[in-house]
This record gives sequence, C-alpha cells and structure tokens, in this order.
Amino acid sequence: MAATPFDWIDAQAARRRAAGLVRTLRSRPADSPLLDLASNDYLGLTRHPEVVAGAADAVHRWGAGSTGSRLVTGTTALHTEFEGELAAFCGFEAALVLSSGYAANLAAVTTLAPHGSLIVSDAGNHASLIDGCRLARGTTQVVAHADPDAVHKALATRTGGALVVSDAVFSVDGDAAPLTELAAVCRRAGAGLLLDDAHGLGVLGTGGRGAPHAAGLAGADDVVTTVTLSKSLGSQGGAVLGPARVIDHLVNAARTFIFDTGLAPSATGAALAALRLLRREPHRADRAREVAAGLHARLTAAGLEAVRPDAAVVSVRAPSPESAVRWAADCRGAGLVVGCFRPPSVPDGVSRLRLTARADLTDRQIGEAVRVIVDTAPR
Repeated sequence: MAATPFDWIDAQAARRRAAGLVRTLRSRPADSPLLDLASNDYLGLTRHPEVVAGAADAVHRWGAGSTGSRLVTGTTALHTEFEGELAAFCGFEAALVLSSGYAANLAAVTTLAPHGSLIVSDAGNHASLIDGCRLARGTTQVVAHADPDAVHKALATRTGGALVVSDAVFSVDGDAAPLTELAAVCRRAGAGLLLDDAHGLGVLGTGGRGAPHAAGLAGADDVVTTVTLSKSLGSQGGAVLGPARVIDHLVNAARTFIFDTGLAPSATGAALAALRLLRREPHRADRAREVAAGLHARLTAAGLEAVRPDAAVVSVRAPSPESAVRWAADCRGAGLVVGCFRPPSVPDGVSRLRLTARADLTDRQIGEAVRVIVDTAPR
C-alpha cells in the first residue's frame, strides 16, 4: 500500500506509548460522584446559583453568541461593564476581555514586544506565554526559573526595548514569582513587566485581587497583567489589564483580539456575577489558601514530597511518568480525581500529581482526599 501523508503520526504515537506519555480525552457526566481536586475552580463558583444565573440571564438578553469580532458586532454593553468592574477590582486603569486566557497572553506578548525588542521569559512559564514569545517579533531569551539576577543579566545585554514575561503563580508547582524583585530589576533597566496572573486572581491579594495587587504593582504604568476567567471566576475567557494606552494599543494591534469572535455573553455574564460574588465574599480567597496549606501539611507529614503552595495549587512529586499515571488512575478508582502532569507539560521533566485546593471543600473532603492519595502512593 502506498504511503499516506500522515504516516509519520504513527511513529510519533509509538514513541509516546513507549515513553508512557499518551494522553486521552475522558468525558465526565454533569453530576459526578467523584471528589474533584483536578479542576481550576478555586473558589467553587462554577455551579454557584448566582454565577449560573448570570450566564443564563446573559443568554436570554444577548443570545447564545457574541455574533462577531469585538471590533465589528462582538462588543456588548455587558463586555464593557465587566471590563470596567474587573479593572477596578484588580486595581488597573483598564481591561480588555478576549475569548480565552491563551488568546490574552498571545495578544499581550506579541503586541508589547515589537521587532528589535528583547523578551526575557522565565523557564517555568505557561505554554501560552511561550507561544506568545515565539510569535512576537522581538528576540526571546529564556532565563532560570524565578531568578531576578538572571533577568538582570539578560536585560544588561539588550540594545533596544525590553519586556520581562513571567507567570505570577506558576501553574505546575503553584509557586509564586518574586514579583517585587522582578519589578525592581525591570525598573532599573527601563523594561516593561508582563505578568500572567491566571492562578493568582481570586486567591492572592486583598479579597482575591491578585498577585500584582498583593505585591503593590497593580496600576503601575510599567506593569501589564493577564488573567483567565476560567479558574477562580468559574467561567471562561481571558483579559489583559494595564494602563489605558496599552489596552488601546491591543485593540488596534492584537491579532487574537481583532480577528477572533468576542467572548460569548453567557461566559461574560457568569464571570461578572462571580466577580461581584467575590467582592461580596472575600473570605473565599482566604479559604482557598487555607485548604492548600492544609493539603500540603498533611501530605508531607505522611512522607510524600509536595511543593509548599503559594496559592491554591499543590504539587506532589511522582517517581516516573508511568507511576504518575498509575497513581492518578488508582486515585480515580478510589473516588478522587487529581491532575497528572508529565513531560512535555512540565518544564523540569518531573512528573507529579497536581492538586487544586477549592474554597468549597469541607474538612471531611480534605481528609478523605489525603487518605486516598497516601494509600495509593507508589511504593
């Protein structure tokens, strides 16, 4: 039989199987009996009645879709209302909502790093930031993880403008970037600072206002941040926050904004309802951090190797990709869903279970989760 154009896929699939790195989609029912420590619903708002009502009301008023790109017909009064409240809550001058957090990161990096500029990117950054660096016209230099000295040395080599790009809270291990030190390094060098606060919004800062707010960087004219609406706000979409002139620039230059359909009204309405709920119930942020700290303390006391969480992610190391997959499967068999991160999803090559602390977890549920993880741990 003659070769087909995609025969090379079979060889790649065989290599993935041999390395224990095959990924599969798993459908979940609407009402699962399993205890979930894998989702990013940090504040437990995805099914909150007010958030669901916000989505439903938006559908009834605006329809199922936004009908076009934001610059044509896709900007509703609901988008504008949400952008104003989100910017005010996080302490920034302006905000721009996009269809996903991924699109927000691509928009921010590509528009703020023009030809001739230097992008300094943390080695532990999320894939969306990495892809933004690849698409930007600037030159990228990857530096050691959470190392302001490495950033300083990289900036010393530049001849044009510069942008330092970092997760505020890293998605794999849940550790926070040294934001105060990074900002100081950037300011000495006259560089801009772009922070992805996907895992900080709703968890860190006063009442969950985010990592830049906690570090005193919110509203600064040299700091831009991106957020997702799909984690603490329980919805979907992303946003860029920063000085008004930066947001205006994105409206005119960001391809993932200009050429993409606007965020659906249902997602916008849900995110707005969640934001208002968080503003009214700031203790949810404290509870998410409390649950994360409790999980870490119990797991390490049981002899497991877990990274101390700075926000709501708890990372537990596994001996190998295969053992991580078996561990996650054994947890599921015992009624607990956990994340399983393996190469190439993890930049350090270390496989682990990734647990997400939710503000709505009870002490009994936390205890049960710890018991299952410890009992099923690789020996």
